[in-house]
Amino acid sequence: MTTPNPAPRPAAGAAPEGVSGVELPAAPGTQMAGAPAAAEPRRRRLNPDERRQQIFVCAQKLFNERAYEDVSATDIAAAAGVARGLINHYFGNKRELYLEVIKVSSTVSEVAVAALPDGTAEERIDLAVAWFLDTLEQSGSSWLSFGGGSMGRDPDLEKILIAAENDSIELLIEACGLSGRTADREQIEAMFRVYAQLVRSGAREWLLRKTLTRPQVHALLANTLTVIVEKAVPAI
Repeated sequence: MTTPNPAPRPAAGAAPEGVSGVELPAAPGTQMAGAPAAAEPRRRRLNPDERRQQIFVCAQKLFNERAYEDVSATDIAAAAGVARGLINHYFGNKRELYLEVIKVSSTVSEVAVAALPDGTAEERIDLAVAWFLDTLEQSGSSWLSFGGGSMGRDPDLEKILIAAENDSIELLIEACGLSGRTADREQIEAMFRVYAQLVRSGAREWLLRKTLTRPQVHALLANTLTVIVEKAVPAI
């Protein structure tokens, strides 16, 4: 899973895009009588990609904090400081925006995997698990609840979650240095699907039930994945 970098948000009370800042009176003794008042600097206009990213990040935060049905397009627009019509312009509607948030939040980052340093399998696995837990800690329990609420049986949502799991498994196999194994690929993928269920269960015990600490979950996930890579896969 990955979280996009948030785009800058406007300060409270800032003028709308394309509108010059208001004039402010100068402090006594700093301006001659009749001289024009200094104006606030004009706020930088965001390009379309930056504006879309800004809306996405605000929506992601709201969906992390509340259930799908408790977040409105108006709420998202207000959080992003934009007109409600821009939600439709960039994403179609709230449902499409929510599906986009799930797709990004449920998939292991290709950038994170590519950034893993060369080293032993244990070192790479330890760093990969640490990255995942960092991401999960920042997003709260939303990853565990995706698919719940009023969209729990949405076929498009189910397709996204299945695709996200498959993509994440492929990247995890790559991170563990097993991409070159093709003859037994089906069995390796099956093992990693089983591991994915352990990851979700461990995260639930840590974030929701509070029965395990982060170090305990880290040890569980890192050691189990090491056993899969070093013991289970060679035994196929």
